[in-house]
Amino acid sequence: MDRITIRLPPQQVELLEKLVETGEFPTVSEAVRYAVREFLAGRSERIIRESEQVSTFDVRL
Repeated sequence: MDRITIRLPPQQVELLEKLVETGEFPTVSEAVRYAVREFLAGRSERIIRESEQVSTFDVRL
């Protein structure tokens, strides 16, 4: 796994920590990984479609 650094407002960090405290996630990192997976899953089809359009456009050049 690669490591990245992000900055979040204190309120968001507190909510992530509460998710860990309540046992919903084992760590804050796992909660963030889950959120990123869900975000990307909801957009992956569009991202792939747009990247294919860019590739097709580049080939025509």
